[in-house]
Amino acid sequence: MGDAEIINGTLASAGRLDKTLADASGLSRERIKALIADGAVSVAGKVAASGSAKVTGGEAFAIVLPPLAPLDTQAQDIPLVVVFEDDDLIVIDKPAGLVVHPAAGNLDGTLVNALLHHCAGRLSGINGTLRPGIVHRIDKDTSGLLVVAKSDAAHEGLARQFADHSIERTYLAVTGGQPKPPSGTISSRIGRSDADRKKMAVLHDKSPRGKHAVTHYRTLQTFAHAALIECRLETGRTHQVRVHLASIGNSLLGDPVYGRTPAPLRPVLADLEFRRQALHAASLGFVHPVTGRHIVFVSELPTEMAELIDRIAH
Repeated sequence: MGDAEIINGTLASAGRLDKTLADASGLSRERIKALIADGAVSVAGKVAASGSAKVTGGEAFAIVLPPLAPLDTQAQDIPLVVVFEDDDLIVIDKPAGLVVHPAAGNLDGTLVNALLHHCAGRLSGINGTLRPGIVHRIDKDTSGLLVVAKSDAAHEGLARQFADHSIERTYLAVTGGQPKPPSGTISSRIGRSDADRKKMAVLHDKSPRGKHAVTHYRTLQTFAHAALIECRLETGRTHQVRVHLASIGNSLLGDPVYGRTPAPLRPVLADLEFRRQALHAASLGFVHPVTGRHIVFVSELPTEMAELIDRIAH
């Protein structure tokens, strides 16, 4: 575990305590807030009680940093497709079948295990744990791009962009049937299904449960019993694309939870041994939280989805 570290200094400016401490210490505001809640911050010789307290500048401060609590997760040498990496973040092109985070039933062999090996511990430590910088996830059987924070500053900056919906995310999906109209916006609340707690569902707009979700879609190509759809996400709710497209009668081909593959296409999926939802996180754009540069990444369709489209197109 190691010993606690103490950061001592002087506040350089007036304003909110959490912000001025973050500026003075180099820690993220979220980390500062957590440390204040733990009673680990003192200002002018007194224990700080609130991050929103006002300071005038010039006060001496001390922050006690407890040793980071290690994850109960093993580093594993699992190959990763790294699209971009610097000291603050890493962008991964995840294959279908790879779970992002360890959970019951998938305690190893996950993206987190792979990141712990690849980054050798250089991952964000927000909330006082050696956590693997996960700021968003994509489903096990969805392929494509996701960004992982390596520094606290990147973690906080990316989390803020996800919270204000400024992250640009585009998915490609192959659906059963053809959406009508061919383009539009699906806006609803998504939460746990009353009928099956393992599933998500579109809830009544006035429901106190769930979270607001917005998906913009447009049809790129149509086939006899299917369509290739581009989805642009404003929000990032659990199973959002899968639930939203199913709600308009166009569930994803191969989706074992929300899908119902049209009968004429079932032999095609069986012949290709296509056993995943036909969903790919194709592009990801954001402002680099440290450099301020706007960056965009694009991932080509994986082979199995390209083959599926080729077969149903003929």
